[in-house]
Amino acid sequence: MQTLPSLLTPILVLSAPLIVLLAGLIPTGWANQRPQFMARLNGTVAWLACLCALLAAVIHPFDGNRTWTLYAINLPGDIGALAISTYVNSVTVIMLLLVSFVGAVVTRYSRNYLDGDPNQGRFHKWLSLTLGTILTLIISGNMLMFWLAWISNSLCLHQLLTFYRERPAAVLAAHKKFIANRISDLSHLTAILLIGSTLHSLEYADMLHSMEAMHGSFPLALQWASVLIVLSAVLKSAQFPLHGWLIQVVEAPTPVSALLHAGIVNAGAFLIIRMSPIMSYSEIALGILAVIGLTTLALASLVMLTQTSIKVSLAWSTTAQMGFMLLECGLGLYSLAMLHLVAHSLYKAHAFLASGSGVDSFRAPTITSASSGFKPVQLIIALVSGGLMAVVVGGAFGITLQSQPALIAAGTIVAIALSQLLLQTASVMSNGVFFLRGIGLSAVICIAYFSLHALFEMALQGSVLPVQDAAGPFQDALAVAIVVVFLSLLMLQKMLKYAPSTLVEGLYMHLYNGLYIDVYITRLLQRVWPAPIHSTRPSPFATEKSTGG
Repeated sequence: MQTLPSLLTPILVLSAPLIVLLAGLIPTGWANQRPQFMARLNGTVAWLACLCALLAAVIHPFDGNRTWTLYAINLPGDIGALAISTYVNSVTVIMLLLVSFVGAVVTRYSRNYLDGDPNQGRFHKWLSLTLGTILTLIISGNMLMFWLAWISNSLCLHQLLTFYRERPAAVLAAHKKFIANRISDLSHLTAILLIGSTLHSLEYADMLHSMEAMHGSFPLALQWASVLIVLSAVLKSAQFPLHGWLIQVVEAPTPVSALLHAGIVNAGAFLIIRMSPIMSYSEIALGILAVIGLTTLALASLVMLTQTSIKVSLAWSTTAQMGFMLLECGLGLYSLAMLHLVAHSLYKAHAFLASGSGVDSFRAPTITSASSGFKPVQLIIALVSGGLMAVVVGGAFGITLQSQPALIAAGTIVAIALSQLLLQTASVMSNGVFFLRGIGLSAVICIAYFSLHALFEMALQGSVLPVQDAAGPFQDALAVAIVVVFLSLLMLQKMLKYAPSTLVEGLYMHLYNGLYIDVYITRLLQRVWPAPIHSTRPSPFATEKSTGG
């Protein structure tokens, strides 16, 4: 006998995207004639969707997976069916609540930001469709339904990225994203067909059950499918080397940047987590994902330090964070990646929506550092102190090098971050106060970090499958590589700050330009598929907006 929560949860999660999509079906001409009505309607349905997600999270028992199929069409070749279905588990509920909340905040912000724009109604129409499609993607229980929402979201977002069609930079960035996403769509669809031909079902619940019961060697078709899923995810999340479009779409209105960076760009990591039952069996795919994520993280974190524009620096930060998130997925740390996704989304939404007041921080009084230069001994002491804190707290949570080398690598990253905290504390305090307060802050951060990881691991239990060989030589090699890369990044950051100017100027200039990687990618794409040129004359309002950012 079904309980009331099991009946209400699918209805609530289906209602969240549905009411938002209905608001987006209003014709553009009608919407532009009634901009204030569209703004109020958009805000109302966005908060209603958030309320549905909140109620679903409250009544969901977090004890398994539930599906609800409304309609299905069997496909030829015994690959399964195209179905309109919901797939409700812990991942679904967390993501639905997160994205609907960010969408509601962005929608409310847009009401003031676009006030007076002649195309305000059109903006709210496409904002509703974009938010509705990403919510549909989250609740999809069928892989083809997921794929259709994946494409629809990209096409709706394209309309927002080219909202100011008279801006050549915005059109070019959106065009590069369009090309990357079409490649992502094709690889994603191919992976789905390979999965369907092997498992004879396109339902996520059936995939989870089939992989849990799998014995013997991993089928070659699923091996290829996992690699194609990695390709689709890295293209969706703007990873190296096709990362340039994410930096340049800041030409779009600020609410679009906030929704993109805080919600939509996370779709790549969400795809990996959703496909974890298959990904966890493919050491090759996880290795490729980890290497791409680590490369993107290293490049973006260095380039970010050289940027002078607030929004551009935030965009590089998103690229680095996406690399870090996919690296965690590549290590099989799905619960850690989910925690990272939630934290990054909330932070980045606030950062973009508050970017206009970022100049005020430069006017505020700051504490000057008492340190006159780079002190290697102090850095070593801070690294050792932070490392010991991470190891001690991690050990208290049962994390050992023998059983979970990937988590030890993550703990080392925490240690490196803690060393920076200890160094900053040391620069403004005497040695005694530095030791007490710095160690105390480090302990609090470590305990919070590992506690949240344990909480998310408990919440996601049964929703994802763990990596089959979590303590093998491949994981050990990845863990060592991660530690080396992060220590190298720390040294390069210190060099950029303290090395003689003659040594740094050239490197600084090259990093400021992103090592020119996107320049060559753009030239190649322009030869293969040139960006469209719009002849629309800029309106006075659009010109004013372009100067204010």
